[in-house]
Amino acid sequence: MKKTILALSAALLTVISVNAQVGKPSVKVFSNFNYNLSTEEGETAFKEFEIKRAYLGYSYKIDEQFSTKITFDVGNNESGSAYTAFLKIASLKWKNSDKLTLNFGMVGTKNFKFMEKSWGRRYIEKSAQDKYKWANSADLGVTADYKISDNLAIDAQILNGEGYKKAQDNLGLFRGGLGVTYKISTNLALRLHQDITPRSTYTDSTDSQYISTASLAYSGTNFSLGYEASLKQNADNIIADEEKSLMSIYGSYKLNDDYTLFARYDDATETAKEGSYTIYGIERQMTKGVTVALNMQSWTDAADGSEAENTLYLNLEYKF
Repeated sequence: MKKTILALSAALLTVISVNAQVGKPSVKVFSNFNYNLSTEEGETAFKEFEIKRAYLGYSYKIDEQFSTKITFDVGNNESGSAYTAFLKIASLKWKNSDKLTLNFGMVGTKNFKFMEKSWGRRYIEKSAQDKYKWANSADLGVTADYKISDNLAIDAQILNGEGYKKAQDNLGLFRGGLGVTYKISTNLALRLHQDITPRSTYTDSTDSQYISTASLAYSGTNFSLGYEASLKQNADNIIADEEKSLMSIYGSYKLNDDYTLFARYDDATETAKEGSYTIYGIERQMTKGVTVALNMQSWTDAADGSEAENTLYLNLEYKF
């Protein structure tokens, strides 16, 4: 794995050195120290240092209409025993006009980007649909954005549906999506999105999985609020007419230029994880590109009705 990371870094640095005048390299790292406070009497509290994720990226502007971007995602594999590198973004962007933009290749998806940007603390935790695996953050396909006016925009996507960590299956089914974003005022925005995954087990198209999402984001001078509600119909393409829901709400209050209080609550009782998630803490901007947050994260398992599992985190993001 070390050889893989070194090879990726060497390749990236080579491209950067050749195109330093016109390209833009980027590095982003998420790390933390966590301490489990919910141990039984006589047990040793679990604690560890982690590097959860590192992104190595490079973007290049070809001309006034075309640009390209590549990003490698290096993170823990599913077993947590080693780091694995994935090609997350490898896209060609075509800005056809001031209104229309197309992206081809391994692209960022539209399912939860609005909420993730509004939440703004990906280094601490993913946004809800990403965390509970209702959608992928990147996939092979094409996306389109069309700006109708200064306040209204629509977008669409056609994707393989497997995500950037898996190859396309042999069924040849695509995952589609259509969204609309309306800027109600300078501070308030509303987004609606419909995600469609065709059913592969039988041919009745009405039994495809649908995820309908409504999101609302407010950003003021000193505070911000966000709300997202999603409904999954014909859930996971397994049982027709089965519905599941997911809700996330968050808020933050800026004390001054350096410190911000934040909190979040997810109702994920109808997801595969069957529980609820709460996080609250304080964040400090140390300098440009360096942010640290002390926070408490709690998980309550709805299935067994047990007490919340509480973990104290010190999260760190550094980027350049």
